[in-house]
Order: sequence, then C-alpha cells, then structure tokens
Amino acid sequence: MPDVSQSLTTLADLARGDVSTLTMTPYWWRALPPDAGFQEPLPERVDVAIVGSGFTGLSAALTLARAGRSVVVLEAERPGFGASTRNGGQVGSGNQKFRVQTLIDMMGVKKAEAMLREGVAMLDHIDALVRDEKIDCCFARCGRFRGAVRPEHYEAMARDMEDLHRHAGVESFMVPKAEQHTEIATDFFFGGSVLPQDAALHPGRYHAGLSARVTQAGACIAAHAPVTDIVVEPIGFLVQTGRGNLWARDVIIATNGYRQGFDAFCRKRIVPVTSALIATAPMEAERLKALFPSGRVCGNSARVFSYFRTAPDEPRIVWGGRVGRNAGQEEPRAYAHLARDLLKVFPHIADVAVSHAWSGRIGYTFDEFPHLGRTPDGLHYAMGYCGTGVSRSTWFGRKIALQVMGKAEGFSEFTGLRFPSHPFQAVAPMTVPFFEQWYRVRDALNV
Repeated sequence: MPDVSQSLTTLADLARGDVSTLTMTPYWWRALPPDAGFQEPLPERVDVAIVGSGFTGLSAALTLARAGRSVVVLEAERPGFGASTRNGGQVGSGNQKFRVQTLIDMMGVKKAEAMLREGVAMLDHIDALVRDEKIDCCFARCGRFRGAVRPEHYEAMARDMEDLHRHAGVESFMVPKAEQHTEIATDFFFGGSVLPQDAALHPGRYHAGLSARVTQAGACIAAHAPVTDIVVEPIGFLVQTGRGNLWARDVIIATNGYRQGFDAFCRKRIVPVTSALIATAPMEAERLKALFPSGRVCGNSARVFSYFRTAPDEPRIVWGGRVGRNAGQEEPRAYAHLARDLLKVFPHIADVAVSHAWSGRIGYTFDEFPHLGRTPDGLHYAMGYCGTGVSRSTWFGRKIALQVMGKAEGFSEFTGLRFPSHPFQAVAPMTVPFFEQWYRVRDALNV
C-alpha cells in the first residue's frame, strides 16, 4: 500500500503546526457499533447500577450478570466514549509506575512482591478473558520495548529488570544500543529493555466485544444517561440520570479520569490528566516493518514519556504522549509536539501522512496507586489507573464486582490502601500542564 501523503497533513506539516486535513476522533472508533442499540428504557430497579461504560464497568457488569445479578451500565455519552477506546492499546502487568526497589521501600518486601504478582495476574487474566470469550480484538503477546533516552537510564532499567525477576519471576532482557536495531529502527535510544510477555490489542474491538458479552449475559447498557445524583436510602440508592431515575441495591463508580459531580469522595481523589495520540495514514507495509522489526509495542524512559506501536489492523503508526499546551484538545495544532517527538525517533518518515488525532483523560491518584473499595456513603469504586489502565481496569472491574457480591476472591492487594486526597485537589487539574512542561525541561536538561 503506497504512502497517502498527497493533499494530506504529513508528519513534517503537523510538526510545524501546518495542519490542513486531520480527523479529530480516535482511530479505534471505527470498530465501535452505533449507539442506537443502547437506547432501551432504563429498568426501574436493579441489583447493581454501574456508572461508566469503560473496561472497568463492562468487566464488572459481565461478572455480575453471569452470577445472576440484574445490572445496568449508565453512560453519559455513547458507550466507550472515554479512555477505554482512546488509549494506545498496550497491555502490561499494571505495575509500571514504580521501580521495584521504590515499591519495596514504600511497602516492604512481602507486600511489594504480592502487588507485583497481582500485576502479572492482571495480564494473564485479560489474555484468558479474550481467549475464553472469543473476543476478536487482535490481542497478541508481542512484548514491549522501552528505550532509554539517556545512557544512565539503561543501567537503571537493567537493575530494575533484575529486581522484577527476583521478586515477581517476570522474564525480561536488555538490548544494548549496538543491537537495538533488531527491535526498532532508530539511533535515538541508548538501548532498552524488553518485557516479552507484555501484549497489545485493538481497544475499539475489545470494547465492542466486551459490550456484546455484557448484553448477551442479560445486563443493560444505557447510552446518554448521565448520572446527576445518587441519593442514599435506608436500603439501596436512588440513582438520578438524565433519562430518568432508578433504584439500585448497590452502585459501582467506574468513571476513572472522567470525574463526576455526584460523589465528592472520589472526585477529590482523582486528577484528570489528558493523554493525546495521533495515527498515521496507511503506509507501505514493508516500510513499517523495517521501522518495527520485532513487532513490539514501545515506550521510552523520559519523565514526559511517549508510547507507540503499529496499528494491529492496518499498516499505520499510533503514537501517544501528553497533550500539548496553549491549545484546546480539539485544536489540531495541539498535537504538533507528538509529530515532533515521533520524528526525533524516526526522522526519515517526515513524508508520511497523519490521519487521526485525539485525546483522552487518564485518572491519576495522588499516591500513583490504583484504588478500589467503598466510599463513606457505601458506593463501590474502582479507579486511578495512572495511565496503565487496559489490564488494570479489566481486572479491577471483576474484583469490585466480586466484592459487591461478598466473594472472598474479590480481595486485591490494592483493597484497603489509604486513598489520599490533597488540600489543593480542586486546582490540581489546572496545574498539570505546568508540571508537564517542567518535566519536559528536566528531560531536556537531564536533571
């Protein structure tokens, strides 16, 4: 397939902020079904109401419905509107936020090892779920390459990979700079690490497949039903939505980075952080293969990191990072920095066209741990995936559903962790761009 660059915005054009044609919706959305099928009337009463139709909500709904509970999933927009269909489709163990030794220093050896092993279980769980449910989402254990942007990062990564094997049994290997062209066709990195069991999938297809299994199990997915308030009653909850009210014995909040206004407890503990992505137009398959000879998903070691991969269904590159500053999320020029970052790694593909640009909200916590549990009002929640949400959300959706049912197997090493707020949480979202710019300066200065 030839490069489609005539009359379209190329990577070089976007890097300069010279944008002519760009589709401002996620590339993955082409796989989502129309939301017309999710407009049935709301039930009057259910065992469990789930707020949010992302991977967390769908995983919880599937677990509950298969156990015989009546379930409604309430979505303010179209099903899959949020980050579950806006991410890069990289699937890891869910423990990438801290180096192993840092986690041990924070939690102690026993607890840290248990958390790391649960992270491995998250990855294995999504593998088994896709296989057992026969979800056609291009899932593959392709492995992950993480490039070192500084020579000293390589040595730190090597020590961390040794610790990960020692404490959690995770296999990995290091690739020195002299050999990194076997993984990725660039001289930008100073070698890197490989986690061969990490995976990738097509987020749109995965969401569509989960949605189908949820409805087949008897649960209701209600689109365009924003929850405006939840009133605690002597038994259960009155859930008020833009499409009417319903009663639920239990409620699960599964909104993650898309903070809601009806529950202050969760809202004060989640900071929405915007992540942005671009997708190139289809390019010659041989040219793409030469860029990614190992076929792995990729990332780097910078504070303001990039994550990138080949699309699983067409010869494209999907590249992600933080959203740009001084521009709105729907402004194409807000994505110019992504093109510049991509061209630092692959300077020889400046002629390749860019077709899509989009963004999504990550749910960050003040301690950088995910959390699940119950609010003081008795609402269940699972959220705070801090940018590693594909495996975490699927896992914690199932775990919180099991906790709702009082099942012992609902226990997680992340249950019961103190869920911190912050005195300045109300203004925290506004400070995110300033911190990201400061991190970029530190990356550039190597401090």
